[in-house]
Amino acid sequence: MASSSARGELEKMGIDQLKALKEQADLEVNLLQDSLNNIRTANARLESAAGALNDLSLRPQGKKMLVPLTASLYVPGKLDEADKVLVDIGTGYFIEKTMEDGKDYCQRKINLLKSNYEQLFEVLAKKKSVADEAGMVLQSKVRQLQAATTS
Repeated sequence: MASSSARGELEKMGIDQLKALKEQADLEVNLLQDSLNNIRTANARLESAAGALNDLSLRPQGKKMLVPLTASLYVPGKLDEADKVLVDIGTGYFIEKTMEDGKDYCQRKINLLKSNYEQLFEVLAKKKSVADEAGMVLQSKVRQLQAATTS
């Protein structure tokens, strides 16, 4: 909840200002929720990649395996160099890393995403609190206005 001084500031605002504030806060809340969903998706992909690297590191060189070309199309292949991997660093750029460096890269990215998620979640909670408080004050003012006009 917002502090009492923040609520006092909201009480001083007019109905139009409160509506604009609530709409802006709701918009920001929706954008932050979308960002959190994107971070969760990226985190899941990185955790999947880290798991695949771990699985790949356990396979011996020369091991026959199926290589995915698409989500439902695989071709037979043979593991040539299990100690080197290509890592997608974004926007179509790949770098060759050792298996351990690839695992380390994934883990660092996962930790960064978790940190960003926690920070965004705190901001989201504050924005949601502002939106809720503005909504309550707006409803109160509208009720007061309706009571005054019906009297």
